[in-house]
Amino acid sequence: MVGQRYRAATLIKFVADLLARAGLPSDRAAVVAETLVEGDLLGRTTHGLQLLPLYLDAIAKGAIQTKGEPTIVSDRGAAITWDGNWLPGPWLMRKAMDVAFERVRHDPVVTFVIRSAGHIGCLAVYPRVAAERNMIMILSCSDPSVAIVAPHGAVEARFTPNPIAAGWPTENEPLVLDVCPSTTTNGTVARASRTGERLLGRWLIDRSGNATDDPGVLDAKPAGAIMPLGGKDLGHKGFAFGLLVEALTGALGGFGRANKTDHWGANVFMQIIDPEAFAGIAAFRHETSYLAQSCKTAATAPGDAGVRLPGERAHNLRLQQLREGIKLHSETLPALSGWSEKYQVAMPSPLSEQSE
Repeated sequence: MVGQRYRAATLIKFVADLLARAGLPSDRAAVVAETLVEGDLLGRTTHGLQLLPLYLDAIAKGAIQTKGEPTIVSDRGAAITWDGNWLPGPWLMRKAMDVAFERVRHDPVVTFVIRSAGHIGCLAVYPRVAAERNMIMILSCSDPSVAIVAPHGAVEARFTPNPIAAGWPTENEPLVLDVCPSTTTNGTVARASRTGERLLGRWLIDRSGNATDDPGVLDAKPAGAIMPLGGKDLGHKGFAFGLLVEALTGALGGFGRANKTDHWGANVFMQIIDPEAFAGIAAFRHETSYLAQSCKTAATAPGDAGVRLPGERAHNLRLQQLREGIKLHSETLPALSGWSEKYQVAMPSPLSEQSE
């Protein structure tokens, strides 16, 4: 299976069938499947199908609920808070986006907070949808059940990588960012630990205060931590952004680390902005396009590849993989073989085995 490519539609059906057999209603299973496959299309292989065994295990244990609806905590028109009741994160996100896109027609800025959601997958998937509608999306999430990132100046973890994503339109392709206020992600460290590899940089800190590329320090007794973005020199910046995400997600939603939960999931902050309500979408796209092109034409050092805009590589990779098939990480399908047998869902066939 290593090196094989798969049609996106084939993988979506495979994932949706597994989730449906696990007990998720077919419409919700389809949304989760599409979201996970989009993660792999964008090249975010730690947040694509790699997450599916965790989702299936959580469903089997009741940590992700298969039925029910979110509870409205507060609704003031342009400011909405839901309790996700541990329902599937990608499905809750799609549902919240539908509400936000409807309301932004009347309110130029709509802000959504969802507490106690299931894991929402790859954040970069969502802002692209907003940008294609000529909207801006700002998105972040945290998980109050997990602590893996240390505050700057400490060696002990206190919060999660707390990703921040955003997307906005230009006159060409949208710009989409998906970054963490930490030096790396939990998924990247976990994969390196499983495969026996070192990280690409000294992004972790052990309990003696040493920066290291050894993922094993997170399993040490006592455990080390991921450093905030900026590392030992400039980590105060990543630390500050990490605290901001905690304020926007757990604090605004009224459910965070003070609740001392051990339930794996996500607290989500999402804001939709309509540029038309400000100086107008034409002016917005003109300015974003001008700056993007200005950056692309900036002088570079001899031999350097040049400037790459946020989301540019992922966009091009997505188009390529839609044409040629998705190349999954070597870990992904072997981790799903047991679930395939359990739920009697055939493993997907690669393009090389499908008739033209």
